[in-house]
Amino acid sequence: MLNEQTLEKLYAMKLSGLAEAWQEQQLHPQSSDLSFDERLGLLVERQWLWKENRALVTRLKFAQLRQSACLEDIDYHHPRALKRAVVEQLATCDWIRHHRHCIITGPTGIGKSYLGCAFAHKACREGFRALYFYGSKLFRTLQMAQADGSLTRLLKRLASVDLLVIDDWGLTPLKPDQYRLFLEILDDRQGIGANLITSQYKVKEWHQLIGDPTVGDAILDRLAHSAHKLELEGDSMRGKKRT
Repeated sequence: MLNEQTLEKLYAMKLSGLAEAWQEQQLHPQSSDLSFDERLGLLVERQWLWKENRALVTRLKFAQLRQSACLEDIDYHHPRALKRAVVEQLATCDWIRHHRHCIITGPTGIGKSYLGCAFAHKACREGFRALYFYGSKLFRTLQMAQADGSLTRLLKRLASVDLLVIDDWGLTPLKPDQYRLFLEILDDRQGIGANLITSQYKVKEWHQLIGDPTVGDAILDRLAHSAHKLELEGDSMRGKKRT
């Protein structure tokens, strides 16, 4: 009866990992050979892992990544000018800690989206809050927010995350006011968050894409000058496992 009451209290305090580990110790007589400190240490470690796993699940759900992707599964055999050393450097997430950016460019099917999601997944594993948007969907969402009066709330949400991923930026032509709104998003995140952009267009082509020289200069100033750039090339990876 006492054990049942203890378990109820542990679950009530949301110490589920500790409760499960304690129950397992009850089922294994050899646990009694351990000292009190050793058993307590195992219980605390189990609760810590349980809490960390729950937090990771929450961060991944919030991130809304387009696909399940891990840096450990990246294909370095396909010729696309992707250097393992660069990926390993970015995998430390120091660029996110220092509010820098990453721009991945290359032709369609070369694995840009996978890499973007893999870096975001690693960020979540490191405790950062990431948020993914497909480029055209982001601007549709912004347009709807303008229409229903929720734009300020959406901009605050975009500004609050540690890593904002915008996939396939530039694929859909934007209106001048949409580029200015994108610039506002970058301004809001300046110095407080990192951005990861994937695009079929090389950075040097962005001025022509944007059209307005002033807005183009401002966007590039906030993104490109402090960004790690992965310029991929080669044939499409579609038809094989794209990593």
